[in-house]
Amino acid sequence: MKQLEETFIGKGQVKGFTFTLIQKNGKAYVYQVDTGDSTHYEVFRHRENTRFECVTYPSDKSFGLWAKTSTTMSDAIDNYEYFTNQAELNAKKGEVDG
Repeated sequence: MKQLEETFIGKGQVKGFTFTLIQKNGKAYVYQVDTGDSTHYEVFRHRENTRFECVTYPSDKSFGLWAKTSTTMSDAIDNYEYFTNQAELNAKKGEVDG
């Protein structure tokens, strides 16, 4: 399974943005996004694309569903902990996170 890169440059709608991994735990991720004009954080659940054998970075349509944008690191960490705890609760119930 191909993992997400620690640092990469965006394409398409986010062309030229620099994405840098801040934290991950196998259940959730926090990336810092530098747009050139500002910085924000993208936090999302771990999702695997079995068709392409890779971990999926969320598209714009995923935000509000299994990904969130935060303007501060503090909010990003809160969302990261929420996604992590939610995944752990789902695992205890035998549910698939997604």
